Amino acid sequence: MTLLNRKLSLRDRPSAPPRGNGATAVVPPTTNGAAPTTEPVKRDVRYLALRNFALSLTVLNIVGYTILGFEQPPLWPILAVLSAYTIDLTFELIAAWARNTAPRFLGRGARGVYEFLLPAHITALAVNMLLYANNQFWPVLFAVAVAITSKYVFQAPFAGRMRHFMNPSNFGITVALLCFSTWISIAPPYEFGENINTMFRIAVPLVLLVAGTVINATLVRRVPLIIGWLGGFVIQAVVRHGLFDVALVAALGTMTGTAFILFTNYMITDPGTTPFPARAQFMFGASAATVYGLLMVFNVVYTLFFAVTIVCAIRGSYAWVASWTKAAKARAAERQGTDRVPVLSPGPTIQRA
Repeated sequence: MTLLNRKLSLRDRPSAPPRGNGATAVVPPTTNGAAPTTEPVKRDVRYLALRNFALSLTVLNIVGYTILGFEQPPLWPILAVLSAYTIDLTFELIAAWARNTAPRFLGRGARGVYEFLLPAHITALAVNMLLYANNQFWPVLFAVAVAITSKYVFQAPFAGRMRHFMNPSNFGITVALLCFSTWISIAPPYEFGENINTMFRIAVPLVLLVAGTVINATLVRRVPLIIGWLGGFVIQAVVRHGLFDVALVAALGTMTGTAFILFTNYMITDPGTTPFPARAQFMFGASAATVYGLLMVFNVVYTLFFAVTIVCAIRGSYAWVASWTKAAKARAAERQGTDRVPVLSPGPTIQRA
């Protein structure tokens, strides 16, 4: 080894720790002149999805009352949102007391309360926007209360955790329609374009379609569900046309309305009550379309909401049956294990001389 190579090798070695005081020298990591890399901050996809959904519905309600022609009183969405906040906070306090845990909205200050109330905000605005109750606010309040309460009542085990399986907004609207069918109905479609001309009347569903599709594709990741729902909807329309002589244009015309776009992008794709795997999402959407077609054969009204309610109920029931079956098999295996008592072999006999 030459003298120059020896100096370079000694220079590359880490310095020895100083002696006498027991301290250890800390050698900073080398970066070869590059800036130290920092791990990117992971985005909270659930929060972003809820925030964008809430923002979209809030803007739609503001535009609806000021420009489009919503016929519900302007005070109703405010009352619905405040009622949803109160009910959700109350039930969360009761649930936390029953589980002997801290409420989910505590611990992070105002930000924690804000994030916790986003689902209630979305539910209240959706229920108030899609229900038409003439001059009676109580059916709307009833639907909001049922929607929020269903999250704490209808729960099932999914992947080892208890989660609600009924779509809150859809379930609240369904129960309200069943209980007050002579008083209320679904908001008429003309509300979404009554006071605007033809150009803006076309722009409204296009904006809702683009905004909802972007949210579902990038944040919620429910594109397979939408594909299954739309594909199944077209198939059931063709089947009804071939078997029951239903006009195909009328059966497919539902897909061109603003209400159908809202239902597809903001109702059926609820991330809390739909499966995450792509195949399960596709089956969920196709099942909802199939149930819709069956209900239409029997001339059932408000079919969109009833179809999703039935599919959500079947999914939750299946989760409970699967959990009970798994628990029964585990108990049976445990009993078989305890029944198998090992038999001790007799020891060698000792013969005395």
